[in-house]
Amino acid sequence: MSRVTPGDDAADRPLWERPGPELKHLAELRPEELYAAVRQLCRQVSVEGVGGVSAARAVRRIAETLADTRSRDCAAFAVDIVGRLLPPEALDHKEADALVRSVAAKLVKAQHLRDLEPLFGELPEGIEGPAVELRACLLGELALIGSGSGRSPLDAYAERLRERGHPLARLPRTRLDIEHRLTVRVRGLGSIKTAKQLRSRFPEVPPTDSGAVAGRRAGDVRDDGREKEAALPFTTGGWARQPEARFFTLSSPLSPEDFNMSFIKGLPLDCMGGEGTRRGSALACATTPDDVLNELFSASYYGGADGQGQGGAYARLYAWGSFYALMGLPVATPFSDAVRRAADYRWLRFMAFTDWFHHDTSDAAFAVLDPTRTRVAVLAATDTDADRDFLG
Repeated sequence: MSRVTPGDDAADRPLWERPGPELKHLAELRPEELYAAVRQLCRQVSVEGVGGVSAARAVRRIAETLADTRSRDCAAFAVDIVGRLLPPEALDHKEADALVRSVAAKLVKAQHLRDLEPLFGELPEGIEGPAVELRACLLGELALIGSGSGRSPLDAYAERLRERGHPLARLPRTRLDIEHRLTVRVRGLGSIKTAKQLRSRFPEVPPTDSGAVAGRRAGDVRDDGREKEAALPFTTGGWARQPEARFFTLSSPLSPEDFNMSFIKGLPLDCMGGEGTRRGSALACATTPDDVLNELFSASYYGGADGQGQGGAYARLYAWGSFYALMGLPVATPFSDAVRRAADYRWLRFMAFTDWFHHDTSDAAFAVLDPTRTRVAVLAATDTDADRDFLG
């Protein structure tokens, strides 16, 4: 009986329907058999029909299992499945992106670098297509673990992507010191949900009357492109509510002591509407650039309660894009300059008990004061695992 034909006995079930441990065991012992099953499944994939959807789902499961199984053959098979065999119409755009990013992350986690290096032997002519995208994500995932740079095939491929304008290619090939917390989860340093947690980790900035006056006098500056870029970590991660990204100007420099919760309350922010409608006192605490960058990364990397993680390479890209938008830096600004300039900004985390925030799964709110003390950026986001957001 064919290994890819259903039967009455459990051992004769299709390979892709085997339990997780058994499928992993098959990948370790007979990856060629799984690869052959995928070739057959890909012939079943069609634009319409339950059979095509089911086959595409099975291909995805096998590709991820092979990527997560340490061996050069498994790595090569996984890359060929995602980059060449799976028909473009098999998955919608989001599903295809998710598969490429998932396989790249699993490959970097499971495989030896020496077994990934042969995948970069041929330079791409352009940047379109899943085969190139997968390798771009591989380079991005390797950068996050401080690996891959200095290997000729990988360096040449990265340079070709940069020349052709791939968005991931503008990121540093090495992990910067400011990124030291990315992908790292420390026990006790998870999502901040209470004022007590916020105060325990960051110094509170006392409110002032002059801060409230300055907030009420701030000028609202609309910039749709910058707002969209600042919000990307949360929108791509599928957080429940559309984030609020706003920018303001001041007629005179703001005293650092007045950059506090009183100032934020004075701004015309949607997230502060009806402040005090929930139990709790709003507060703002001083934080650091690396803390903000890590939160932006985590929002996209882990995804919202009903969203989906975007993989390390793209979560890093979205985090830096948001970071630049908050500081008002041109995209062409070198990363080293951005890190140096970030030290001259003032960074706040704040928490407010309004109906805008869910106070459920995750909340994040930041305010940034530029070195001239005359420009302020605010970014707020909230998430919930409720079936739908009743507040819009």
